[in-house]
Amino acid sequence: MTRQAIHIIGAGLAGSEAAWQIAEAGIPAIIHEMKPQKFSAAHKNPNCAELVCSNSLRSDDFEHNAVGLLHEEMRRCGSLIMACADATKVPAGGALAVDRDGFAAIVTEKLSGHPLIRFETGELTELPPETWGESIIATGPMTSEKLADAILTEVDRQSLSFYDAIAPVVYKESIDFSKAWYQSRYDKGDKLDYINCPLSKEQYYQFVDALLKAEKAEFHDWEEVHYFDGCLPIEVMAERGIETLVFGPMKPVGLTNPHSSEKPYAVVQLRQDNKEDTLRNLVGFQTKMKYGEQKRIFQMIPGLEKAEFARFGGIHKNTFIKSPLLLDAYLRLKSKPHLRFAGQITGCEGYIESAAVGLIAGYFAAGQQLGTNPLPPPRTTALGSMLSHLIDDTNIENFQPMNINFGIFPTISGETTANGKFRKLKGADRKQAYCQRALADLDVWLEKRR
Repeated sequence: MTRQAIHIIGAGLAGSEAAWQIAEAGIPAIIHEMKPQKFSAAHKNPNCAELVCSNSLRSDDFEHNAVGLLHEEMRRCGSLIMACADATKVPAGGALAVDRDGFAAIVTEKLSGHPLIRFETGELTELPPETWGESIIATGPMTSEKLADAILTEVDRQSLSFYDAIAPVVYKESIDFSKAWYQSRYDKGDKLDYINCPLSKEQYYQFVDALLKAEKAEFHDWEEVHYFDGCLPIEVMAERGIETLVFGPMKPVGLTNPHSSEKPYAVVQLRQDNKEDTLRNLVGFQTKMKYGEQKRIFQMIPGLEKAEFARFGGIHKNTFIKSPLLLDAYLRLKSKPHLRFAGQITGCEGYIESAAVGLIAGYFAAGQQLGTNPLPPPRTTALGSMLSHLIDDTNIENFQPMNINFGIFPTISGETTANGKFRKLKGADRKQAYCQRALADLDVWLEKRR
């Protein structure tokens, strides 16, 4: 039986992985890639799956680390990206780092050599027509201007396409509640909406001084700074005057510290960042500071001295859609179901996360064409948790790109011991429990797919 080809727009990590999953399922795949006819400002290598910024795919520890767990899950799912990364890895301690050129070359070789995959080069400036059948848009954060405009027009400008301003996110369990407390300003809304961390005048001035002296990350050559007044970096606001922040995101009005009779001079508020309320983001704290500086300076805030960060803040050029609003459970555009999205354009953050969403999209596309009614990966897995972040429609208002981390997994608080007692899990034991549960559930899911 001849099957209609599935079109993949973009040959980055997500597009390459999606095409591979489709072809391995026995369905033809056509990859549309504008290189080498046209390059984005960030890209220089004509091959597929070009790593622009780093050769590291981060931790490879699948027993205690969410990124390493995602690596292992992808390996078990027959990932092209992971196979090529393993084949071109270079020494990097516990991280998986690759020879960037060698990695891109072997991905391209594998795709070009597959009998069910072919390439069509040239820039696509319009959305794939319905006559093509199933298409996957995997153009990443550097989507070409014309195609980005076509996407924006279709989604009624609900996409976010600018310098993405992201606030840091911490694990709620790492907040010190002997100093912090729950309260909304003037007690509006639910009393659990915000967690508040107070600063005295002296602490505030020390904090601002550290912000002003902090080492900042540099923009890439292809980037131009386009700040919006509503999302200025915290350090840029501080540069406008030492008191600026107490009239902005750190204003102390409408709050009462139950731990002290002294009125706070400034307050940092943390807002719930996921449905399970395991993550809290620092409201208004988008930043261009380097990661090490963020950790050092934000841990100066009372209550956050031992904060563990699920995501650091950042500002960078990005193109991503508001996936929880626009996509269905199978990553299809609700207004045009023949279009599916994959990779960083969906709002995942990071190379390996991009490839993972490509894997999921490819699996969904192939399964639906084969009529097998594909099962989504279990929510308890890294793949399932990443997918849930993208399609969880309770997260529309605050949706931001996210790396894989245990904060977006269903919570594990403890375990029942052999003598029937409940034991709370912490630290490495808890992380190991997340990984063990994920891999066990993944193996059951894979067996059902066969």
